[in-house]
Amino acid sequence: MLNRWSDADARATVERYARQGVSEDLALRVYTSRLLGREPALVLHGGGNTSVKTTARDITGETIEVLCVKGSGSDMAEIEPAGLPAVRLAPLRDLLALDRLSDEDMVNFQRRNLLDSTAPNPSVETLLHAFLPHKFVDHTHSNAVLALTDQPDGEALCREAFGDRAAYVPYVMPGFALAKSCAAVHAQDPEADTLILLKHGIFTLGQSAREAYERMIERASQAEARLARGRKTVVQVKLPQPLAGAAAIAPILRGLLAIDLDRAEGSWKRFVLEFRGGPIARAFVDGAQLARYSQAGTITPDHAIRTKPWPVIVPAPTSGDLDGFAAGARDAIEAFKSRYRGYVERHARRGGAAKTPLDPAPRVLLVPGMGLFAAGDSAKATRVAADIAEAAASVILDAEAIGRFESIAEADLFDIEYWSLEQAKLGKAAEKPLARHIVAITGGAGAIGSATALAFKAAGAEVALLDRDDGALEAAVRKTGALAVGCDVTDDASVKAAFARIAESFGGLDILVSNAGAAWQGRIGEVDDKILRESFELNFFAHQRVAQAAVAIMLKQKIGGALLFNASKQAVNPGPDFGPYGLPKAATLFLVRQYALDYGADGIRANAVNADRIRSGILTDDFIKERAKARGVSEQNYMTGNLLHREVTADDVAQAFLAQALALKTTADVTTVDGGNIAAALR
Repeated sequence: MLNRWSDADARATVERYARQGVSEDLALRVYTSRLLGREPALVLHGGGNTSVKTTARDITGETIEVLCVKGSGSDMAEIEPAGLPAVRLAPLRDLLALDRLSDEDMVNFQRRNLLDSTAPNPSVETLLHAFLPHKFVDHTHSNAVLALTDQPDGEALCREAFGDRAAYVPYVMPGFALAKSCAAVHAQDPEADTLILLKHGIFTLGQSAREAYERMIERASQAEARLARGRKTVVQVKLPQPLAGAAAIAPILRGLLAIDLDRAEGSWKRFVLEFRGGPIARAFVDGAQLARYSQAGTITPDHAIRTKPWPVIVPAPTSGDLDGFAAGARDAIEAFKSRYRGYVERHARRGGAAKTPLDPAPRVLLVPGMGLFAAGDSAKATRVAADIAEAAASVILDAEAIGRFESIAEADLFDIEYWSLEQAKLGKAAEKPLARHIVAITGGAGAIGSATALAFKAAGAEVALLDRDDGALEAAVRKTGALAVGCDVTDDASVKAAFARIAESFGGLDILVSNAGAAWQGRIGEVDDKILRESFELNFFAHQRVAQAAVAIMLKQKIGGALLFNASKQAVNPGPDFGPYGLPKAATLFLVRQYALDYGADGIRANAVNADRIRSGILTDDFIKERAKARGVSEQNYMTGNLLHREVTADDVAQAFLAQALALKTTADVTTVDGGNIAAALR
């Protein structure tokens, strides 16, 4: 493993933070924490922790010893000094004399001794850092170290790699008991500069930030060297070909994972999916012993919180037999849920407070011949689970190459997954109304598309913006944080590729906002046939094309969905010289009702927003000036020329789309957003 320490960078970090009043100790702690956190083979997504014992002044001005330790929820890759809250050290060390301490009392005691009461909770491993005598303490879940420890003879393999530089700690659940155990082991071997926590991770110790960091890199490198010796090939299996693609099976899996909250009301607990099909994932899922090693448990205990104790294995998806794949996957997922419920029932009976069962759906799905899917309650959570699953695949393959992968006992996995500190979080953060929903918006680079993306993101949805204008689309994505998907909605192949990308990126689709359009003008009796056909291609056939693609995904998921169309007042109240625009819009209005009629039984709703005079790609500033001039009014008077005398904005249209998405019992609706135009009113 590469040692990334740089004297120049370390010095620059110290100088930069000194200008903010941060001590050299804490600045160097931040510097090496980031070095560790930016190495995925050591730390993933908030894992690991670091500390430094230093001094600080309390509110009275007294200089006291403190432990600056990573705060809960901080990411070491981007950590700032505030992410290492200072805790009074002496009271922490006094706890070593206790025989027992509950997790809740430990967390409370640590918070009581923070110098800043607004700081984040110190790491759950704070006491472990406090009980060790060294100034700097680093903790990671090094992949290479885990591949050695996660073996029936893990301690012997680690001794072979690290010799007497390390002391070895049998598995104990994180918290007070582990801190006591590590302190006792180190007291018996005070010369050790490393602690190997079997089936958990590694701590390196030093009197300087550089010393602790470089010991971590050295130990990881030693572990890598041991893994390179005496390797055997992990036997791979041959699978029937050809196989269906990830985009074809993702919606099937997503639908099977969805939890029926109230089918009659159209309410489902959905998941966001992400596919990984790289060399590591393929080697893992194609292994001949997949059914054994994939079900043995997690590579480090806290991964169970993100991925559950084991993944589910679904059948290889033979091309041309997606129904057979769906049936096999359904059986596998139901078997997983049954196994998971049994696991909870077995271990929830063991002492302590009653446990609130978590949902039984798997978070990692292994697909032989393809790779793996991760599932989560958001794209971010899913990405974390996918990264962890890939790391687990890498570690398990390395472990199998030199021996046999072995995790902690099932009861220990349960204790981590159902940790009281995790259980206390349940129900505290209410989900947003469209959390776990996937939304695709065409015409995404325009004003209405961007506003709609922001509205749906604010409601918790994952959003893909589709447009063919790469420059404008890039700007819209920067503004909204949505996924950019290049797409020409007038081209069949482009639409097919765009919706395949959405399925691969998120697992499926719940809501389509078919918004792309443009206004062609001309007197209908004189307009060129080419213009009329171009307008129909974008303002009607494109709506049909993307709606068909969306419905194909929704039918695979079998959990309903919504098709939302941007209609126009031209559909019901045509204007002079706007026939080329109004005619296809009128057809689109009928299209909405046809989808509502044909797919209502599948739980798919179809609604439209009938808007007028919106500053967008259709009503440009130049067009507005021209119309206002023709009518002899100001631009403002033209835009507010409605019953309410209020200008209607792209945000107003976006809120109408959002309201339709949330109205689970409304279909075939046309919502008018125009400030009041009786001629365009439908009822």
